[in-house]
Amino acid sequence: MDPYFTTLGRAVRLAWKRADFSLAEFPGIARRALEHRPPAKHVDVASLMRDFLLNDEQPLQTSSGFGQPELVVFEDPRFYIQVLFWLDGTTQIHQHEFSGAFHVLAGSSLHSEFAFENARSVTAHFRIGDLRLQRTALLERGRTVPITSGGSCIHALFHLESPSITVVVRTHSDPGTGPQFTYLPPHVAVDPFFTDTLTTRRTQLLDVLDRTEDPAYARLVATMVADLDFERAFFIVQHAVGRLRELGKWDAVWKVFVRKQGASTERIAVTLDEILWRDRLVGLRGSISDPDHRFFLALLLNLPGRTGILGLVRRRFPGDPVRTIMGWAEELSETSEAGTWILDAAFPESAGVATEHQLPLFLETLRWFLRRSGKRTLPAGLKPGAVEAMRSALAASSLRALVANA
Repeated sequence: MDPYFTTLGRAVRLAWKRADFSLAEFPGIARRALEHRPPAKHVDVASLMRDFLLNDEQPLQTSSGFGQPELVVFEDPRFYIQVLFWLDGTTQIHQHEFSGAFHVLAGSSLHSEFAFENARSVTAHFRIGDLRLQRTALLERGRTVPITSGGSCIHALFHLESPSITVVVRTHSDPGTGPQFTYLPPHVAVDPFFTDTLTTRRTQLLDVLDRTEDPAYARLVATMVADLDFERAFFIVQHAVGRLRELGKWDAVWKVFVRKQGASTERIAVTLDEILWRDRLVGLRGSISDPDHRFFLALLLNLPGRTGILGLVRRRFPGDPVRTIMGWAEELSETSEAGTWILDAAFPESAGVATEHQLPLFLETLRWFLRRSGKRTLPAGLKPGAVEAMRSALAASSLRALVANA
């Protein structure tokens, strides 16, 4: 066992005992202990890994599957300390049923905090409300952040380097603070630890029909949605929406859902669109390893508009943030006989521009949106209709925040 974590764990135990093991005091105790002797200054990651690989004397390990991997480095009946490695991990927006603090041991992360307002429980495991971004911060090596159990601490982390490593001092579980909801922006909260095995088997059977190209797929989904309760119907349409859109059958199935569920369906429609958009962007992240490009994707995923994005780019990189973003956009672009793309934004054919001229115009138009003011002239050689077509293409892509409200 690593002696640093043994010392850290004993210090936490002693401080918490002096506070009569108050749950309300634990996040502050954990944070102060991590800041007093920061892991980033006292832990050699290579030695930690070697010790874990070669020394059998280790604390009991969990089977949680959280982290890539998770190492338990200190255990106590009331709390434990874990080291979490993140290779490609982007945590979902979530709250916790435990409290404590986490510390960035290696790498860096974009940390976003949220509030879930106007919440209404459909069931004990499914809620509808309004998820609102409160703040976003860049967490670099050495930063420590408290964790409070329950709905007052809703957050998400986008890990920038691979690996990023965090140290977490945490309770096992805080009574009365569950469920540990995961949030599907902008309107849905679900309990990820509640398993409806019948719905699970039904989605698996739908996958069988999909892979075998069964012509009854869309009709069966519509029949299910017409009969199911709100929670189960949501999980069925969430699972099937991508395939139904590919088949051109989504609108018909959605009308069935609206007829059955009524007033709340507008929020569900927006949420399903957002799920597909976020899945696409996270999928792009899986093919990108450059830390600067991953930082750019993190901003696109977590911030709703260009002002916040420009501010965080300015903080991390010296100079003009627009110039920095334009450099990334060009590096992430591609031109072929089939057309031109910046990430997943395709240059619109309706603009009527030859392939060899598309990328410079696409980049210049994006730059124009980033620097936009009402009196700036359009990019040279482009008419308003072509600019609007490119704005629409960008707004439908992972780059949408850069042209929001344009």
